[in-house]
Amino acid sequence: MKYFLTGATGFVGGYLAKLLRKEGHEVVALVRNPDKAGDLAAIGCTLVKGDVTEKESMRAPMTGCDGVFHVAGWYKIGARRKNRKEGTRINVDGTRNVLELMRALGIKKGVYTSTLAVNSDTKGVQVDERYHYDGPHLSHYDYTKAEAHKIALEFIKNGLPLVVVMPGLIYGPGDTSSVRTTLIQYLKGKLPMVPRKTAYCWAHVEDIAQAHYDAMQKGVAGEKYIIAGPQHSLVDALGIAHRITGKKMPLAVNPGLKRFLSGIMSVVGVIFPLPPDYSAENLRVLAGATYLGDNSKAKAELGYAPRSLKDGMSTTLWHEMRLLKMV
Repeated sequence: MKYFLTGATGFVGGYLAKLLRKEGHEVVALVRNPDKAGDLAAIGCTLVKGDVTEKESMRAPMTGCDGVFHVAGWYKIGARRKNRKEGTRINVDGTRNVLELMRALGIKKGVYTSTLAVNSDTKGVQVDERYHYDGPHLSHYDYTKAEAHKIALEFIKNGLPLVVVMPGLIYGPGDTSSVRTTLIQYLKGKLPMVPRKTAYCWAHVEDIAQAHYDAMQKGVAGEKYIIAGPQHSLVDALGIAHRITGKKMPLAVNPGLKRFLSGIMSVVGVIFPLPPDYSAENLRVLAGATYLGDNSKAKAELGYAPRSLKDGMSTTLWHEMRLLKMV
């Protein structure tokens, strides 16, 4: 089969590209700079220069493909207001561009990468695919992905053969997100505190890539699948990291402290540029929020089998420790 893939130079997209090639499929990878995507060319992907924000750059390479994986996305927590337009252009406008072309070209099936963040803070409840949230969001990322999610559902309503997958927190070797930053800070002993109630569904990137592949092969067009991993609080996750590495645990604090700091930083951030880790938005997301989802449907219909956090965290932490020359 021939698949068109956006986000191939990203974290999940890179793993998915390797999996697709391993399974013998042809991959047409949309990249902004082919000269910097040599690893994709090395595994046999066809590289085409383009951008999801430039609709016509995708028309020719998408033509004749059997399926589309739209994985590309903007993920920045704590971005300054002037930089948030990029998030809207990529997550919202880019998604609309990809799906409009998919419909115009008659592509037989597509898989769109949404996120549990469209549900915002689930207040400790592990929600399923029937849950709908329509309130304010904690971050611009959450908001833009929620808007893109609505666009995908509207295309489905109008007959587009699209499957929507909803990961939770994704981790693993090669990550470039704030998740990796947190783990590195922990390993270096520079993570002073973590909020007690903050919790996520932790999924290793290899399991997420496999779930995308299975959604294309087995997923029912028009359906949503939560492909989140096992649920753990941030404190519990770092406890697992402590048992693996022996590194000191950071202080667990009441989430109310970070909410208080968020209020202060929202004022300070208007005047002074703040590092993302100290932005009001970042502190707000960390202040006891829970992004939780029930993956029972994906397990039953896709055969989704996420590994335990202990197993996934072990390989991830040793990978980072080798890079940091700690082992």
